Amino acid sequence: MKIVVADPNLAPLRAELEAGFPAGAEVSWPDRRDDSAVEAALDNAEVLICARCGPAMAAAGKTLRLVQAPGAGVDGIDVAALPPGALVANTFHHEDSIAEYVLASAILLRRGFLAQDAALRRDRWASPAYDPAMPWGDSLAAATVGLVGFGHIGERSWRRFRAFGARGLAVTRRGEVDAAAHGLDWAGTTAALDTLLERSDVVVVSAPLTAATTGLIGAPELARLRPGAVLINVGRGPLVDERALYDALRDGSLGGAAIDVWYGYPSAGALAAPSALPFRELPNVLMTPHSSGITRQTFAARVEDIAANVRRLAAGEPLVNVVAVAR
Repeated sequence: MKIVVADPNLAPLRAELEAGFPAGAEVSWPDRRDDSAVEAALDNAEVLICARCGPAMAAAGKTLRLVQAPGAGVDGIDVAALPPGALVANTFHHEDSIAEYVLASAILLRRGFLAQDAALRRDRWASPAYDPAMPWGDSLAAATVGLVGFGHIGERSWRRFRAFGARGLAVTRRGEVDAAAHGLDWAGTTAALDTLLERSDVVVVSAPLTAATTGLIGAPELARLRPGAVLINVGRGPLVDERALYDALRDGSLGGAAIDVWYGYPSAGALAAPSALPFRELPNVLMTPHSSGITRQTFAARVEDIAANVRRLAAGEPLVNVVAVAR
């Protein structure tokens, strides 16, 4: 079996991944930045492990039986261009790491730690203990958390908030969440998004990005949030309108935001503006480069899933997390 691994995030765990492949497998690691190198490596390959597979790459993979995404996203894989019968599968395991990010961000923003850090670098002790004019921070025990999306990320995040004594609300597209079973005060469909926003001190956005959810939270929705509320987006950037978010943060109608998912990404390398708007100039924003789920633990678990799926393919067994089949 020939396997092509074209994802640089897996390189630190190369030994562990290859150890899990079927005996005798031929493994190639072309440079993902060089499409021609990946396409050449796909000659007679049965498995491609990569988050992106466009038409040219799919055409080069004439013998592919499996395209295994090394994460949850498969939007970069052109299923229609793959050989008929080829399977597309994904893997997760980022939910615990993202939930840690969500909780840490909420604490940083609600307690004012970002502003205190910036002030103390200028020798100013921005605390009500030293300056009575400074506002008190708020603990998570005093927060109502609104979860826009309650899949594996939203649910894991809520577990952690709940441990701190927060109250929770959730909306999903289908409204199938059992509020009592999860210890939530209330759950509904996205038709009740306004109600959730009006009652929330912290809003966690982790819904999937679709045509229906693009711009789900815009200026009217942000205006419904309580004074000083914070928003944490770990779903996809365009779930929240870019201009509306910037304006609300700049004007102070939104207390703060942690933004891990953006409106612009590098096409190659590590340099690119995440937005056309100057979020970097705002003091009430935690900016991170889509890194909330990037931990060694996330990828160690993904490596186990990927290797297991390849072994199943080799043994003729059903694969797990199959999301598409080329027709």
